[in-house]
Amino acid sequence: MQIDHDTVVLVADGRKLLFFRNKGDSAFPQLEAESVKVQDNPADRDQASDAAGRSSSPVGGRQGSFEQTNFHDLEEARFAAEAADILKRRALAHDYEKLIIVAPPTALGEMRKHYHKEVSSRLVGEIAKDLANHPLPEIERIIAGS
Repeated sequence: MQIDHDTVVLVADGRKLLFFRNKGDSAFPQLEAESVKVQDNPADRDQASDAAGRSSSPVGGRQGSFEQTNFHDLEEARFAAEAADILKRRALAHDYEKLIIVAPPTALGEMRKHYHKEVSSRLVGEIAKDLANHPLPEIERIIAGS
């Protein structure tokens, strides 16, 4: 995938947003970090306090159980929605003309639910990979090779 000059690249996962801007050109991209946002999202076992609940019916002696809420997954979904909101605000402020988003499939899918039309109109590429903890040269290489 070609990364044109001044394209904004968002590399994200369920708890980290890395914003880069290409200061190079499409032949020789040079991503420079603009901002980083990291969210503390402990494992679900550290966030949940009790086991799933149970209910019983007075008719027929039936018992059922409630599925336990996965707070970690809920927080990742909320963080993806927040990322889409940041992209919207930056698009409405005319902060970027072209955008590439790199995120794991789950986070990417959640962000897509919240894309504003201004974000969608500037989106030139999406890559469904988790690169948030990769070194910058590797991120550049993987995007250029996609």
